[in-house]
Amino acid sequence: MDTIVYAEDPVTDHDDTAPAARKNAHLDATAKRIIEQLQQDGRRSYAAIGKAVGLSEAAVRQRVQRLLDAGVVQVVGVTDPVMLGFTRQAMIGVRSNGDLTAAADEISGLEGVDYVVVTAGSFDILAEVVATDDDQLLQLLSAIRAVPTVTGTETFLYLNPHKQTYARGTR
Repeated sequence: MDTIVYAEDPVTDHDDTAPAARKNAHLDATAKRIIEQLQQDGRRSYAAIGKAVGLSEAAVRQRVQRLLDAGVVQVVGVTDPVMLGFTRQAMIGVRSNGDLTAAADEISGLEGVDYVVVTAGSFDILAEVVATDDDQLLQLLSAIRAVPTVTGTETFLYLNPHKQTYARGTR
């Protein structure tokens, strides 16, 4: 059964058959509107969100906390890596001949790896990385290649990122 989000209780039922880290959520219209408000400005006050969605500040606070607890949303400060001194960014395509979950877990634990996803296609895993310079990128690449089941990698350097957004909306 999927996670259900109702006006009275944003998270009431969990899918015990889904993988532990990923469970579907059914969001009611109000929950979707709250998420949309947070995507526009994650620092927006509960009072302002309440005005926009027709709830009290306290009700919004409770609903946001339930959405956070259920893992439906994260409210974070997104940084520009270059502004923080990470002049090298890349996506690394990884091929593996073993347990993809184990390889993805090991790669995820490496400092400098920001995003890891198991994929279908030419690569088994994609890892987004940030590094201060080419030497640190090379160290990171060597660490990924040292994962026992990794059989090959291909690195795609970011030259000029054009768009990065986390406002995916809701369905």
